Amino acid sequence: MKTLQHKHIIKWFELASLTLRENKDYLTKLDSEIGDADHGFNMERGFNKVHNKLEEFSLNTDLGAIFKNMGMTLISSIGGASGPLYGTFFLQFGMAIVTKTELSLQDFVTAFEKGVNGVKLRGRASVGDKTMIDVLAPVADRLKESLSENNTFEKVFSDIVKSAEKSMKSTVPLIAKKGRASYLGARSVGHQDAGATSSYLILKSLKEAIEE
Repeated sequence: MKTLQHKHIIKWFELASLTLRENKDYLTKLDSEIGDADHGFNMERGFNKVHNKLEEFSLNTDLGAIFKNMGMTLISSIGGASGPLYGTFFLQFGMAIVTKTELSLQDFVTAFEKGVNGVKLRGRASVGDKTMIDVLAPVADRLKESLSENNTFEKVFSDIVKSAEKSMKSTVPLIAKKGRASYLGARSVGHQDAGATSSYLILKSLKEAIEE
């Protein structure tokens, strides 16, 4: 597959909503160990709002507008830091693909990088801080590398999910430097970051969306 189409984006959002609902308790458990114990609930609530908009999204062929709508939906419905961060990612992603009805790999890579940079700026986080950036930034790097490899979306998305899973697990030995977890200092070591985990789950849903 050489282009990512409207139907794939809609399927991605649908599967992400279902996956986060299914993993609500798991994400809450992770967050309860070093955070506010609300990440699972917040993500499930926000993406349920997205799920309720799937019919509306299906009628709009402007992918940039869909992503921006999604970003605003998450900002308005997810509590804590996750809403502004995930919302910023999808808003910035959408701004990079205004009026596009399908995406080339170059389009996707550019938009993804813009989204990640938006999260970095808003959250003031870097790789190694034990946050969602520990997953998103390496994925952005892997995506840029893929541009020179002439791979299909199927191969590229398979690769980034492997990268995301590895990066998610790499947060376990880190000391948290952002958010409530940072208050724990060395006691945050040994726990997987909930935000990194939800990022992995969202990317895994993207891979599955183009396989159906």
